[in-house]
Amino acid sequence: MKYRILAVSTAAALATTLLSGCGSPDDGGDGDGGPASSGPASLTYWAWAPGLDKVADIWNKGPGKEAGITVTVKKQASGDDLVTKIITAAKAHKAPDLVQAEYQALPTLVSNDVLADISKEAGDAKGAFAEGIWQQATLGSDALYALPQDSGPLMFYYRQDLFEQYGLSVPTTWDEFAETARALKKKAPDKDLTTFSSNDSGLFAGLAQQAGAQWWTTGGDKWKVAIDDPATRKVADFWGGLVKEGAIDNQPMYTPAWNKALNTGKQIAWVSAVWAPGTLTTAAPDTKGKWAMAPLPQWTAGESVTGSWGGSSTAVTNDSKHKGAAAAFAKWLNTDPAALAALVKESGVYPAATAAQTAGALSKAPDYFPNQPAFYTEAAEIAQGTAPAAWGPNVNVAYSAFKDNFAKAAKNRSGFGPALAAMQAATVADLKKQGFGVSQ
Repeated sequence: MKYRILAVSTAAALATTLLSGCGSPDDGGDGDGGPASSGPASLTYWAWAPGLDKVADIWNKGPGKEAGITVTVKKQASGDDLVTKIITAAKAHKAPDLVQAEYQALPTLVSNDVLADISKEAGDAKGAFAEGIWQQATLGSDALYALPQDSGPLMFYYRQDLFEQYGLSVPTTWDEFAETARALKKKAPDKDLTTFSSNDSGLFAGLAQQAGAQWWTTGGDKWKVAIDDPATRKVADFWGGLVKEGAIDNQPMYTPAWNKALNTGKQIAWVSAVWAPGTLTTAAPDTKGKWAMAPLPQWTAGESVTGSWGGSSTAVTNDSKHKGAAAAFAKWLNTDPAALAALVKESGVYPAATAAQTAGALSKAPDYFPNQPAFYTEAAEIAQGTAPAAWGPNVNVAYSAFKDNFAKAAKNRSGFGPALAAMQAATVADLKKQGFGVSQ
């Protein structure tokens, strides 16, 4: 077992964190473990997004062929399954050269010594991305642990026809959002503006992010967990209050009942991300052309801040013998116009690179939104206001605690204060159990 100090910072603080990692002698494998080398290279890329093999083929037949660098995509499960698998492979020095990693997984992978710092090889790509997105790949430090691939800026979706029918205005602040929910209830008691979903940790995290929350930060050699901070408490109290008074529904999303509520107009709005059109296409097929998208309501009138729900990156592992070649592919994949167009077409992602957010396939509105031809132009403007996020090494524990505690509070309409405190406590306890130093 070896112990090391890893420099980690956040948007709020710059400090170091005591981290541990285990290793064994290199014995080869898929990842070509060992020191970096130059020249021809055959790289392996673990990823879950559909169609990435087709995007890699463009590289292999073009710039990759010229450089003698071939990339093979190996399809993987996403989420915690991939994080566990890649950490296990890295401990045996069998990690692949590249891995698709969600932003919230990066601190966990860095703390386990999985990812290489590619700031020298790809740091000049910074200008291609919004500052808040770039920060998630650097963890706020001078290092660069991945290249942003896709993002999920939050937006407000609403039934344009029903808003007009009930004389409702599109809310620009959260206070207006609450008043809109109450006004709808008075005019149509059988309808809800939206629901609070206790099975969507990522949405809640994005809403807290918009409010200025920094859930994990570091100081000295310790982590500080601030899930139950004033910013997040404001978000929790806001939504918990609406649920408690019955102004909005309290049922989870992504269920047959939720789909029916959207499709029949029982729920007439949805706080979601840029990828929502795809979900609405299947959840509410009968309402195509009746929805519109607007910026997320703001806590302070006149601001233009949003949070993120989802998003991933392309990272290079420490096991790769060809870090320079791997970084070159990662940079091409996430900044080259041909690659970005292919990512949209083949993988259906919303690219993190700002230049791609209104180009090619995204120059035309989603088919579900024929009434909003400037959909992606407006989405790109919203994405520029993405607030920085601060992730830690046990996001999975925090998310699990959210689902358990907020589900009970939402069902009982009892307010979310105790649920948020329980989420904080569970996250801190887990960090301590793992051996991390934690400051209060």
